[in-house]
Amino acid sequence: MALSAAAEHYHGLVDMGSNGIRFSISDLSPSTARVVPTIYQDRSDVSLYDAQYVKGGKGPIPQDVIDKVLSALLRFKRTCEDFGLSNGHVRIVATEATREAVNSQDYRNQIETRTGWTVEMLAKEEEGKIGAMGIASSFSSIRGLALDLGGGSVQMSWLIAQNGEVETSPQGSVSFPYGAAALMKLLEGAPGAHEQDMLQKELAASFKKAIEDLDMPSTFIKDAEKEGGFTLYLSGGGFRGWGYILMSVHPVQPYPIPMINGFHVPRSSFLPELSESSTERSMFRISPRRASQVPAVIFLIRALTQALPSISNIYFAQGGVREGLLFSTLSASIRSQDPLVTSTLKYAPVSTPILVKLLGSSLPPYADQNRANPAPTFYSSSFQTSIIHLLTTDAHLPKDIRAATALRSTTTGLLAGAHGISHSHRALLALVLCERWGHELSPSDTEFHATLQELAGTEASWWAKYIGRVARGIGNLFPAGLVREGEESRMVRLEVQWRPSSKKKPPKKTGSGATDAVLAIELVDNRVVVDDVVRDWAEALSKVGKKKHWVRGREEDNEDGFGCRIEVQIERSVN
Repeated sequence: MALSAAAEHYHGLVDMGSNGIRFSISDLSPSTARVVPTIYQDRSDVSLYDAQYVKGGKGPIPQDVIDKVLSALLRFKRTCEDFGLSNGHVRIVATEATREAVNSQDYRNQIETRTGWTVEMLAKEEEGKIGAMGIASSFSSIRGLALDLGGGSVQMSWLIAQNGEVETSPQGSVSFPYGAAALMKLLEGAPGAHEQDMLQKELAASFKKAIEDLDMPSTFIKDAEKEGGFTLYLSGGGFRGWGYILMSVHPVQPYPIPMINGFHVPRSSFLPELSESSTERSMFRISPRRASQVPAVIFLIRALTQALPSISNIYFAQGGVREGLLFSTLSASIRSQDPLVTSTLKYAPVSTPILVKLLGSSLPPYADQNRANPAPTFYSSSFQTSIIHLLTTDAHLPKDIRAATALRSTTTGLLAGAHGISHSHRALLALVLCERWGHELSPSDTEFHATLQELAGTEASWWAKYIGRVARGIGNLFPAGLVREGEESRMVRLEVQWRPSSKKKPPKKTGSGATDAVLAIELVDNRVVVDDVVRDWAEALSKVGKKKHWVRGREEDNEDGFGCRIEVQIERSVN
């Protein structure tokens, strides 16, 4: 069998958790390793924790359960061979349920005998560090408290991840025996209100003690005070299940982004009042076992909110043991790469740096007194680079589906599996790319577009529309993404600035923050001929500033919407 040369970068991993066993093959090729791309993944629903409590009290892992695990491992071994992995590129790691099993040694011996793979046992402290690394892999940067909820235990630590460097508590993490499955057992043993109140106080006291033991830097605490509280980063199946439930009651409905990684809620929305129907809507994403553990997760969250000094925001992470183990093997230079840039790099046109510079020049200088300034995201070089990387990816499609394909690219398309991208970036990038291809949408896609705009907000959505039209002009001028050698000095350039309105009566300011300033754009064409492409570009940019193209919020907000007037002038400057 001919094997791909890429197989040398493939790594197989078995994450033997308490609630299930996860199998994966990941590609750590240097160019994309930052986003730990998954080549294959599967999951066995074997709960090693539940298996040890089938008769009430704790017992050994039953042989029929061991046989089921062995069968799944042998099937995965065959899959690894089909992908060209050697045994040296496959790891099995086990956590709480295996570590604490009465017959742990016998269980691990049987696995090694049948598969040839040795089971690596993660100590409690190491499990927390690996979980923190998994969370760090899930965002471009992090500064907050990290919690990883498994079936048998929950780990807590503080975490700072910036520019490829990951810093956490010198003590490692604090581990509590309050995993989702374990806590359900404790709740079953505390049937009365008094007993549950005592248990919640026990959890809260444990969490408070952990905050003291984690030895947080003084600057870390001061920053949290300035920002109104700590930011929580939550991982693990129990927390992710809760995140899906929160999606189902989010103000934006239907919530447009299906993946949990990067989902965010403020503290005020962390423990909402739930109706039976809202819980049922979210259950399609949650296994029956996870669904049965929701009461334990809510109980744990209540104890957390009581124990922590203050919480401002909560982010949910997909990254767990798999991502943490792989991310920890990467160099700081690879970890420092922006997930947006890394995940779009393979689509980059030849003249990316030149085109990024042209796109960036379409944004006005930041003016402190101007409420209409673009959001900081648009000034981000990584965000601008990702737009140019994807400038031509849908050009091969029929014209009538390009905008719709681009609109879905960050949720169910090209970037659906890209790890480490926030929901706000997914929404804004989708809106920009949709506009780049002309915004011709069917009724169902129009509804999806509206939910993305609602998630992004009216101001950011209008700027996404503007940037999308800039990208459309760039794409029309350079359809192959190529600026020919020697022509850079003679290509079109943009000169953009804020100017006072020339109208006697400036437009009325609206509740969403429109401005009476005008975005003045000079399209300077250094070529011999000013052609229709440049004229069409100027017209498209001018139109997006007209009030009928402003972005409006929900009808009940009763706003005129947000937008900025745009005046475009074509200047000819032939060198």
